[in-house]
Amino acid sequence: MAISKKVREQMKASSWIRRMFEEGMEMRRLHGAENVFDLSLGNPLLEPPAEFNEVLRRIVNDDAPGTHRYMPNGGFSGVRAAVAKQLSAESGILFSGEDIMMTVGAAGALNVILRSILDQDDEVVIIAPYFAEYIFYIQHQTGVVREAQSGPDFMPDIASLKASLNERTRAVIINTPNNPTGVIYTESVVDAIGEAIRDAEKRFGTEIYLVSDEPYRKLIFSDAPFPFIFKHHARSVVATSHSKDLGLAGERIGHIAINPADPGKADFMDAARFALRTLGFVNAPALMQRVVAEIQDATVDVSEYRKKRDFMYAALTDIGYSCVRPDGAFYLFPESPIADDLEFVKLLQSKLVLTVPGVGFGTPGYFRVSYCVEDKVLEGSLRGFAEALEEAR
Repeated sequence: MAISKKVREQMKASSWIRRMFEEGMEMRRLHGAENVFDLSLGNPLLEPPAEFNEVLRRIVNDDAPGTHRYMPNGGFSGVRAAVAKQLSAESGILFSGEDIMMTVGAAGALNVILRSILDQDDEVVIIAPYFAEYIFYIQHQTGVVREAQSGPDFMPDIASLKASLNERTRAVIINTPNNPTGVIYTESVVDAIGEAIRDAEKRFGTEIYLVSDEPYRKLIFSDAPFPFIFKHHARSVVATSHSKDLGLAGERIGHIAINPADPGKADFMDAARFALRTLGFVNAPALMQRVVAEIQDATVDVSEYRKKRDFMYAALTDIGYSCVRPDGAFYLFPESPIADDLEFVKLLQSKLVLTVPGVGFGTPGYFRVSYCVEDKVLEGSLRGFAEALEEAR
């Protein structure tokens, strides 16, 4: 027993996404990579925009003293100011650099936020379907997970959310565009979430943060405005990254944005800087901070993901699958044709198609398809999808 019991138990329940990815590697070894159609991992396909490479080359070749030294834990002041300026333009709310903290991706941001606000056994509400790693982030920071549910359209069920809130609730985490569904929460739904939180604060005499995880915020295919959380609840904070919108998943660069209207924002940011340092991140990568500061208004070509969404949604529904059409991210979340989504995912595997069971996202009876892959993989998977559905029926 060289490792902790807690970690051992968490490893047993660990991410289905990674599990399927590892099984995919073994299948490629056995059957040949060209014969396996892996739609399990949300690994961004598109390369960073041209602006990224131009800025990166210039900064790498800059030999100014101090370029690679420590900076304030929250990040370079100029970088935070650049992020604040862009976020102000997009949200219509005035941010300053003091409201921003640069982080090691959105995952790092979420862990910093949770470490900053949770005491032992405080509760955090997550809304199914959810990104499975939320559970471990919350547990690592001494919190307790409480689940609320969504309706058949994958919009949060406000009644379920209200029932999940109690005197121990410290935060509610939302994720839109959502992983695994690609659904974007409507403005009215986000407003109702904020209202439910405020009502709970009054009932229990507590303070509850609304935390929005937004790595897919710029991967949107509709013309509907993005529902920024800040006007819906004063105690609100965003965790995000450039993993998807700039194709920089491996560079681990993101940020926290605290609502300028949060009456406790000074305390929160002090705690977040301490948490960032003592969790071992110390600061976000210096080189990537400098690069993304100059390309805040750039993105990958979102139309490419839209084309893949359109192709895969049409193909699967034509075959006979039932699926909510997503307006963002790069996932589909079809309903399993049999009740046991694990069994159906195994059936797809037998057809050399890799997906992720819905149980891994807190929503049994569905499975996730990641379409951020080459077109030939999407096209090649369709025969397996058709055969699996026929067998299941």
